[in-house]
Amino acid sequence: MKKVVGVISLIVLSAMLLAGCTESDRVTKNISKEADNFNVTRRVTVYNMRTDKILLEVIGNLSVKGSSGDVDLLVEVGPGQYKKHFIHLNSWTTYVVEDISGAFVDKYHYEVNILPEMIQTYKFTFSD
Repeated sequence: MKKVVGVISLIVLSAMLLAGCTESDRVTKNISKEADNFNVTRRVTVYNMRTDKILLEVIGNLSVKGSSGDVDLLVEVGPGQYKKHFIHLNSWTTYVVEDISGAFVDKYHYEVNILPEMIQTYKFTFSD
């Protein structure tokens, strides 16, 4: 009996750990996805921390990728037209990304994409 209770509690605990995704995690992922699909207007401001001066400001539908010491901006400037900007950061510069327009994220929305070219068709024939 103790083994059964132990196994059941282990299964319940495992299910709780695997389903531990919070609502804020889902919303964060969805907002980032919308911004990377150029559906969110953002403002990126680069500051000189020594002089408190703004060095650069970019506003638009853009995707921001930060890496060690660099920021890559991919900006949508028209239908199917993009520009890429590179910003190098040092010990005296920093940047802030603001979400200006906000994003509508429906936590109940999901989509299923079926790629017809990936579905193979079969023909069945029967003979007596």
